[in-house]
Amino acid sequence: MGFQIYLINKLTIMTNTPNSPDLDAIFEALASKHRREMVYALGLQSHSVSQLASMRDLSLPAIHKHIKILQDSGLIKAKKIGGVHFLALNRRTLLCLQDWLMQYQAYWGNNEETLENYAQYLSKKPTKGGEK
Repeated sequence: MGFQIYLINKLTIMTNTPNSPDLDAIFEALASKHRREMVYALGLQSHSVSQLASMRDLSLPAIHKHIKILQDSGLIKAKKIGGVHFLALNRRTLLCLQDWLMQYQAYWGNNEETLENYAQYLSKKPTKGGEK
């Protein structure tokens, strides 16, 4: 029981970090293949909106929809230079996402270890009647 309370407290701390980006918005933004491809392309270099649209073979209305979702999640930044809108990856948001994921690494193992540990825990857990 003590470990479960510790784990619940740890998970609460890990998911409620002050000043962190909205993880739900980030994961929602990354749920689309097109948006992940855009993040990849912007990770290599900044692009104009029209360049991204042509690379992804998307219409301008479709690309603008994806851009809005990525901007709202904080994954990309936009800047207008003259009449051209340029986009760049917001690496700070990616680092926050990476930090969030890496804090679980201590609990990872390989899939077999994790499943085996859980199976052993269940086999040792007493039943309602007090039996093992």
